[in-house]
Amino acid sequence: MIQTHRTPAYGWPNCVRLANAQVELIVTADVGPRIIHFGFVGGQNHLGVNPALHGHTGGDEWQAYGGHRLWHAPEVHPRTYAPDNGPVTVEEQSGVARFIQPTEATTGIQKAIDVRLAPDAAHAQITHCLRNHNAWAVELSPWALTVVAQGGTAIVPLPPRRPWANDNLLPVSQMALWSYTNLADPRWTFGHKYILLRQDPANAEFQKIGLYASDGWCGYARNGELFVKTFPCFSAARYPEFTSPFEIFTNDEILELETIAPPAKLAPGAVVEHVEHWHLFRDVPTPQNDTDVDMHVRPHIQSVVRIP
Repeated sequence: MIQTHRTPAYGWPNCVRLANAQVELIVTADVGPRIIHFGFVGGQNHLGVNPALHGHTGGDEWQAYGGHRLWHAPEVHPRTYAPDNGPVTVEEQSGVARFIQPTEATTGIQKAIDVRLAPDAAHAQITHCLRNHNAWAVELSPWALTVVAQGGTAIVPLPPRRPWANDNLLPVSQMALWSYTNLADPRWTFGHKYILLRQDPANAEFQKIGLYASDGWCGYARNGELFVKTFPCFSAARYPEFTSPFEIFTNDEILELETIAPPAKLAPGAVVEHVEHWHLFRDVPTPQNDTDVDMHVRPHIQSVVRIP
């Protein structure tokens, strides 16, 4: 059974908590919308919330509250960084809550996030919506960014591996690198089948890569639990930022798991959606290499998404 009620959380007096017997999820109504908590009931929060901004509201500058948010790509300053410092409209139904931000004055785009919790599983569906309120068409991509809690390890699958053969001569993917990306950084582990990235509060260097993540999932292991996001990946689409439906970023404060939808040209009044599914699993040790991922992580992934 799903319970939905208003509650204070992390310094914000007006939040909405959705919970079933297994997991709980909390979303702000004073700012955002930001999903600021996702975890097993009474357990650790798998999302990272900036303690310096607990309860903060108001102001004309975008604030790094943390948690999960919705942007639109490609990233351009200041367009992408429209502030989300005011209250949002909340519409609640049985097991579902919609959080609607006022239309951005600088872009004419209105953001909304729908949260649907499974009745009896550690699973949530997060639907990200962008509506064009301009009098002209706009091209953009929904961009879902999740700040996870410090101290864990992200797991990113590489496209399916095959040995060299005469019918396997062409590339199957590519990696986007930023000017500050340093592949020699010790937080990276580049395996044959997976990329691992540790969040290290003692390492302030910025790191980011983008990938064509054809398997449509990413994970984050921390303190014996595994947070998994699944998302659609369309082989014919031309994604932003060198065709990257998935991006990962870290510094000493955060690690972000970012998924991006294909570009959509929105006519006036039109809406585009991007859906993620979130899952939690217990008793999963933090992987150090491909073997660990195959042994401890992959069986859980296979239970929620079809992969080769």
